[in-house]
Amino acid sequence: MRFSAATTRKIQSVFLSEVENGIRQRPSSLQMENTYIPELPDGTESGLFLALDLGGTNFRVILLELENGVVVKEDVKRYHIGADLRVGCGIALFDYLAECVSDFVIGQGVQDIELPLGFTFSFPMIQHSLEVGILVTWTKTFNCQNVVNKDAVLLLREALERRGDTKVNVVAVLNDTTGTLIQGASQDRNTAIGLILGTGSNACYLERADKVQHWETERHGEKEVIIDIEWGAFGDNGVLDFIKTEFDRENDANSLLVSSFTFEKYISGKYLGELTRITLAKLTKEGLLFEGHAPGALLTPGNLTTDLVSHIEQDTLDGGSNNTRDVLARFGVTATEEDIAIVQYVCEIISNRAALLVSICLATLLEKIDREESTIAVDGSLYKHHPRFEGWMNQYIHLLAPGHKFKLMHAEDGSGKGAALVAAIALRLKKRLEWEAIGD
Repeated sequence: MRFSAATTRKIQSVFLSEVENGIRQRPSSLQMENTYIPELPDGTESGLFLALDLGGTNFRVILLELENGVVVKEDVKRYHIGADLRVGCGIALFDYLAECVSDFVIGQGVQDIELPLGFTFSFPMIQHSLEVGILVTWTKTFNCQNVVNKDAVLLLREALERRGDTKVNVVAVLNDTTGTLIQGASQDRNTAIGLILGTGSNACYLERADKVQHWETERHGEKEVIIDIEWGAFGDNGVLDFIKTEFDRENDANSLLVSSFTFEKYISGKYLGELTRITLAKLTKEGLLFEGHAPGALLTPGNLTTDLVSHIEQDTLDGGSNNTRDVLARFGVTATEEDIAIVQYVCEIISNRAALLVSICLATLLEKIDREESTIAVDGSLYKHHPRFEGWMNQYIHLLAPGHKFKLMHAEDGSGKGAALVAAIALRLKKRLEWEAIGD
């Protein structure tokens, strides 16, 4: 799990190759999806905008008032999606979303105002335009019938029309990664990369428009466009197998979607705890830890979560052992000083490898876009709560992309504020095209 300089360079080379193949519509494990967002917030965004954030069992409807690109008022309401709706009929799910949007809008007393809506739909999709998102596959706890290969925007629009009690207009669809880049750009104009590092992981970046071959709408002289990499699947085609350990193979075999989301299984919050547990279980079986005896709780898949790994990592940072002892005590383990040191070492190695892998890819993107200065907008629970991740990333990116000035910036709520800003950009683009048509 510790990479040599040669292995690190090889990962960089493989990632760049997959990025270039994806952009050119050649076989790649990276989707490199065109988001059709050709510009960033410019500080003129004003008015009332809605955002709908769907990505888990709870979703949010958000009303934002923008004044010159700044959020001056924000109202949010959360709604729960029951198991029956998550695996039932797709029409019923979208009818429920429309019902909640209606409930929120009427509750805010803005049902008679035309409201542009940015739809954060955090599932893999193919975009044919800024307002067309075709669902590729459900993930997480969703598996609704008759939605795969359908346009999520159209389904939402039809559901809103069936109600007919608001003036909501869905003008853009995006995922949370794209929203994070946009939200970051509203705070820092140098933002060129968006990164989600939480339960799952993904990244997007600003690409030169002339390099992008997948472009189904008419072009209007766009200089750049946000590309959604969908990097959780990096290596699904086997190109990363040279770094796969026996622990990774077992982690993959225990997962819901075997041989999928390969990169995510190395780096994301959903899997780092399980990777640690698998490693500790093997060391125990070999008699190298806990005198060869571990309670069943530690041997049960899913029991050691990534937040516990973060607690242990805080000990290593502080030079202590209290958190580690507390975590092990939860599993009924009484640990020796040597056990503590081994457990901390395993957490460090697995966390460090994840931070290095993320940094290798980010450094590759920085070199590719080759700007004088770039800001990387980041959101997600792993980045926020792991005590060493940000420090490692800063260190590794500096080493791997020397001469490229960058900074990491925490940009919260891209799926909410970012979606509203994308709706504002969509409206601006539409008005510009209308003016151009009048001019012609």
